[in-house]
Parts: sequence; C-alpha cells; structure tokens
Amino acid sequence: MEIKVIKNILERNQNAADNIRRLADENKWYIVNVMGSPGAGKTSFIKCMIENLKDVFNIAVIEGDVASTIDAEQIANYGVKVLQINTGGACHLVADSIAEAIDTLNLLPKMVIFVENIGNLICPSSFDLGENLRVVVSSAAEGDDKPYKYPIMFEKADVVVLSKIDIVDAIGFDIQRYKKGLEAIKDKDLKLFEVSFRTKEGVENLVNYFYTLLDSYFKK
Repeated sequence: MEIKVIKNILERNQNAADNIRRLADENKWYIVNVMGSPGAGKTSFIKCMIENLKDVFNIAVIEGDVASTIDAEQIANYGVKVLQINTGGACHLVADSIAEAIDTLNLLPKMVIFVENIGNLICPSSFDLGENLRVVVSSAAEGDDKPYKYPIMFEKADVVVLSKIDIVDAIGFDIQRYKKGLEAIKDKDLKLFEVSFRTKEGVENLVNYFYTLLDSYFKK
C-alpha cells in the first residue's frame, strides 16, 4: 500500500509538471530549476543572473524555503516579480505549488522564471517542476566529494555551478577529484562553471552562457 501511495504522489507531480510545460510552451516561458545545499550559492546565482540579464530579458523568481522570506526579500530589491513558497518543513518543491505560483504572479509571455528549490541534494532531484533547465549549485565549501555522495542530483543536472572557488586553496578542495566525480556520472555534454560570486571570477563565462541560451530560445 505504501508503495502505491508513493507512486501516486509522483504521478500527480508529473501530471502537474507536464501541464506547466505545456503552459510554458504556449507562453514562451523559460523555467530554470535551481537546486543545491543550503548556503551553496543558489540565491547568489539567481541574483547574478538578474543583475546581468534583467535589462535584456523579463525575469520572475519563485523562492522556495522551509519557513522564511529572507531570500525573496533580497530578490524583491531588484525590482523583478517574486513569490515565496514556504513548504512548512517539506524538503522539496512540487509542481502543484509552482503552478499556483505562476498563476498568482500573472506572468506575461516571454519570461525567464528562476525557481530556487529547497536546500537539499536528495529530494528535489526526484520531482519534475516543468522546467526547461536544471542547475545544481555546489560550493567548494561543501567538499569535493559531493558528486560521489549524491550522484542522482548531479546526473539529472544540465548545468553545474561550482561556487566559492576563491577558497579552494585555503580548504584543500581538489577540483580534479570533483570533476572526475562528475565525469563518472555525466556525459561530456555536462556544462560546468567554476565561479566566485564574491570576487566575480568565472562569472562572465556563466552569464554569457545563459545569455546565449536564452537569446536563442526566445528567437525561435
């Protein structure tokens, strides 16, 4: 019986995700699901995207958190549409909540929607949110073993952003070991960006990638 309940939960989520994908296609929305551990740099990544792309693309943000509105308040300062989802303890966002958030935001066509998922390297990987792209933000501060310990999260990622690279020498982070872990679970098409949102190292390449990706999408 319990297996059936789990299956039904996943089926319900997938149906909702498929409906979001259909609406996104109709409205020419591009949805980016941003995942990673607490403190990895998910909010910093989204802020970086807004700072560098808001003059070119219309951007909205859906913030997921267990309880607070701290991240949403930061994002609101940039003048973009933002909505907070508090899960009340749940370890991931679900497609039903994203659908409700999109409806509440009353979005225009041709928008980029960044969804900051709950800080977790396990649960979010199993739940489709109707996204076009999955980004995993993984910081050097977490250690170079994360691709080995949480392979499913990285396997399902389209883009991996390794943040806080300005501290790799200080903490003994082994970038080559980290890359080998990624290569063991992903093919050669995985996009990896090594950045520091504090010093701006590597940020230009990351921004250029997303600019090209979004520009191509909206010109179709």
